[in-house]
Formats: sequence, structure tokens, C-alpha cells
Amino acid sequence: MHRWLQMFTVGLCLAASALTRADDTPVDVTFIVTSDTHYREPDHAQGHHNDYNQFSIKEMNCITEATWPEKLGGGKVSPPRGVLVLGDCIDDGDRARDGRQISAEQYGLFLKDFGFDGTDGLVKYPVFEGWGNHDGPPEGQEKSGFSFQAQLKQRNKTRLAKGLITNLADNSLHYSWDWERIHFVQLNLYPADEQHAGVHYSPVWHNPQGALRFLKKDLADKVGDSGRPVILMSHCGFDTDWWNKDDWKAVYDVAKPYNVVLYLYGHTGTKVHRWAPDGETKKWDCINDGQTEKGFFVIQITANRIRAAMRNMVGLIATKNVDGSIHRRWSGEWGWRWMLDKPLTAATAPVVTP
Repeated sequence: MHRWLQMFTVGLCLAASALTRADDTPVDVTFIVTSDTHYREPDHAQGHHNDYNQFSIKEMNCITEATWPEKLGGGKVSPPRGVLVLGDCIDDGDRARDGRQISAEQYGLFLKDFGFDGTDGLVKYPVFEGWGNHDGPPEGQEKSGFSFQAQLKQRNKTRLAKGLITNLADNSLHYSWDWERIHFVQLNLYPADEQHAGVHYSPVWHNPQGALRFLKKDLADKVGDSGRPVILMSHCGFDTDWWNKDDWKAVYDVAKPYNVVLYLYGHTGTKVHRWAPDGETKKWDCINDGQTEKGFFVIQITANRIRAAMRNMVGLIATKNVDGSIHRRWSGEWGWRWMLDKPLTAATAPVVTP
């Protein structure tokens, strides 16, 4: 009995030691995030900005030649692990015209540029996209004969099979993965289970389809009481009526016990800010990453720091024509804007309730 107890005690010590080593592993993760690519067919009545998306992608591909701004400490940008695309990948998610599947054409342009794993498109890194309000209704609800969400489901299943992600919702839409100790959760349109009665947009198109349920279970199963950094992402953020403030509070309450270090989103523009529901003192750092046609965010996370900035097209001028199309002028110069520099400290392991 004494011998068994000794071996059991040694086993516990080794397990604890392994956990400590895992938790103390140096972290250095760089990635790119963008949104609202809004691909359009070339003969769209109001024109397109596909070429400006490609300008951004080419800059993504050579971002390791750039240096961080001096305000953020300078130094070369490390190779990104991947590109996060936070919805509105195409402009018309359920549209046909003159016998053409316009949505399928737009999606083909998205695939040609962004590809899947860095080997099959213009982007040279793995891609992790979600759907936004422009990307069309749930699979089976479309009228044009093409479903963006059906394509997303298949890509997510492939991601899981290839080990690019580690958790996939039962509906194959929401997913999560880890880069080193950092846990990433893709929540698509916004993290709620169904559309709130107070939201006036189409309840068919804009059904969040169980994203909050997925988040709650994913954090409990994949993060638990480890205190690991968590990054949440969706298309909509805490500055739009596309989802309700009651839902904002609900997702905050679900994730409050965890070490949420960033919330990433698109939909409304570009800004870096902090947010929490009324009465809460712990605010989340949020990045609204703007549109790919204007640039993209680069984010680096180490064991004790987050630094982020938008790689933007300097001097880009966009004017609206009478027909609603946009005319763009740009010098070709790149710079940095919208900077975030945040120290990270070791999080106390939270108490997690199921």
C-alpha cells in the first residue's frame, strides 16, 4: 500500500509539473484580422473594390518585411499564424440575376483571393472566416441556389480534419482553436442563440444559430479554470443594433469567469476601444477591424503583452459617385494607425460554473 501511495503521489507531482510547464511555455503569436471584404462580381451596377482587397492581401503576404511602429516598440513583424476574416465575405449572400448565381460568383472571387490553408489562394496563410449579415441566410433558406453557410460548414469540417481547429459546433458553423496557450473562438454573426425580439432585421437571414450555447460549452470544456488567454470574435460588435444590448450582457456573463483579452469584430468601421455592460468594472479590449479594402490589423501576443495596429493605406480617398459607386484614389503607401499596447499579467485561475 505504501509503495502504491508513493507512486500515486509521484504521478500527481509529475502531472502538476507538466501543467505548470505548459502554462509557463513562452507565448509569441502573431496573426492578422480583417473583415467586410464584400466581394462583388466585376460588372456589379455600383462597381467593386476587389482590387483593393488584393492590395491588402499582397501587403499581408509581405508583412514580415514591415516593422512595428516606434510607439509600439519597433522590430520586425513575425510571421503570422493565419488570417481571421470576420464576416461579410461577399456582398450579396442570396442573389441571382439573368440566370446567373451572383452569390456564387462573388464567393468564387473570395476563394480565389483568400483560399483555405495558404497554398490555394492569393493569401499565403491559413484562413479562418465566419459569416456576416451580407453572407446570406442559413443553409436551406436560400433562394438563389447557392449557400455561403453550406460552404462554410464544409470548410470547417475540413479544418477540423486537418487539425487547424480543435472544436466544431454540432451545426458545423461556430468553432475554436488554440495557438500556443491562446484560445480563439469564432462566433460568426454575433454570440446569441436566436435573434432577440427587439431586433427588427430579418429573423431568417440573421439567425445566430446557437452561437452562445457553443461559446458556453466551449469555454468550459476547452479553457476551464486554466486562466488561459481567450480571444472572442464575431461579425457584429457592441456598437450596433443588429443585436440587442440584452444579448451583449448575456455573452459578457458567459465569458466573465474567463481571461478574455480581446474581442474582435467588424461590421461598423474601425476603432480600438474598451467595453463592458453597465455596472461591470472589468472591460474588454475591443478591436473593430474595418474593411479589407482599407487595410487590416496585425496583432502580436506574448506572455506579458498584446500589441496591435492597423496596417492601413495611407491617404486613401474614397468618394461616392451619383450612381452610388465609389471612386478610390490611393498613393500606394502603407502606414500604421489604431494602435493598442496592453500589458498582460498572469491571470488568477477563475472559478468556472457550468
